[in-house]
Amino acid sequence: MKLFDNITLTSSHHSKKILTDIRYIPDHRKKPVILFIHGFKGFKDWGHFNLIADTAAEECFIFVKPNLSHNGTTPENPQDFADLEAFSENNFSIELDDTGTVINYLFSQDCVVPPSEMDLNKLFLMGHSRGGGLVLLKAKEDRRIKGVATWSAVDDFNRWTDNLLKGWKENEIAYVYNSRTKQNMPVKYQIVEDLKSNHERLHISNAVKVLQIPFLIVHGSQDETVGVQSASYLHKLNPQSELLIIDGANHVLGGAHPYYQSILPDHTQTALKQTLNFFKHI
Repeated sequence: MKLFDNITLTSSHHSKKILTDIRYIPDHRKKPVILFIHGFKGFKDWGHFNLIADTAAEECFIFVKPNLSHNGTTPENPQDFADLEAFSENNFSIELDDTGTVINYLFSQDCVVPPSEMDLNKLFLMGHSRGGGLVLLKAKEDRRIKGVATWSAVDDFNRWTDNLLKGWKENEIAYVYNSRTKQNMPVKYQIVEDLKSNHERLHISNAVKVLQIPFLIVHGSQDETVGVQSASYLHKLNPQSELLIIDGANHVLGGAHPYYQSILPDHTQTALKQTLNFFKHI
């Protein structure tokens, strides 16, 4: 397997870096490309994501995973939230633009993957949680995308209560506790203002309604973070989509960080098998 794990792109926002990895099996045949976008408090090497990427590569895909520029990690510390200032300045527009930066790289002459190995006429997006919302928006605004799959996706970025918003606006900053790292992670109110000022671009429901490319929705019936009703709602908005509800699966489909097993969790295996089959038939 070929692995490039030190590709460093530059975001159009604050010149922050987008560390990206690409893996595939070289065979001199053009392979479809999957670009995977992580979610909130996520990163490209979280838990079982590398094992997912390896499996996709073994199934004759090129699998691409970036750390979005303001997710709190750095190229030097790709699995640690070492840049909380960047994390505090993150917003949905930045993440959507970062996704576009990675897509542009894949189409550029700078891309490390030889054209003989990559079929950019079959470029697919895949996103988890908040990343699921992002890939739906990017699929709507970028015609180079030929299919999209969401795992545990949000159906709306506005998931804040009125009480939270009031105090947040007054203080200009709020904190999200990360129980894994024991960090209080700062989030500036500008993320709310970004959502308001870019309402049309960031409106997931409107994007889904007009999406005309193949669309797969995967969700766990026991998702404790984004309720399964979000998946049902997305499917209702776009009845041409395919819906897979995995009975008993949680938000991360059985994964955890760190993940020490050599095989994927059962629920992730189910999700990935369906996702790869979905993309193969586009």
